[in-house]
Amino acid sequence: MKPFALISLSCLILVGCAGVMDRIGISMPGPGKPDAVANDAPLDPFVPSDPVSQGNILTPETSAPPPAPSAQSAEALDTTTAEQRAAAVAPPAAPTRDLGRTVASLGSPTEPGLWLKTPLVKAEAQGRVTNPANGKSSLVTLIPLDGPATGGSRVSLSAMRLIGASLTDLTEVTVALEG
Repeated sequence: MKPFALISLSCLILVGCAGVMDRIGISMPGPGKPDAVANDAPLDPFVPSDPVSQGNILTPETSAPPPAPSAQSAEALDTTTAEQRAAAVAPPAAPTRDLGRTVASLGSPTEPGLWLKTPLVKAEAQGRVTNPANGKSSLVTLIPLDGPATGGSRVSLSAMRLIGASLTDLTEVTVALEG
């Protein structure tokens, strides 16, 4: 019984040390961890840690302020303005170039703005996502996502609401470049 207790206590201490090291920003290489830490800043749970989203700059039409840390509902997490939503659902002024179809799921609800992360683009661009089930579409910033063109995509909460897609289901959408 005593050896079991000592082994259990040792494991708990090691796990605790790893948690403390992660909390203060010290990272040890290992499975599923990058070899180097990008910066020494502590992780913020309300800032997306997805490396694809870091450094992306949304256009004024598709950007929005981050939601409040206490936001719990879809309405509170969607920080786009009524003007932005109206502009996003307006028909495109210039012809669009169809990029194809993709199966989309809800992206990080704490990441504000109107965006679609998709493997259908290789560079950030202005685009449009359309829900063929109801014909509703939204202007979005298309953000490259690693993976095959047949891979799935992630859509912002604001865009999902504008195209009338379920927040909990996978939705097939069409993607096009604007202009």
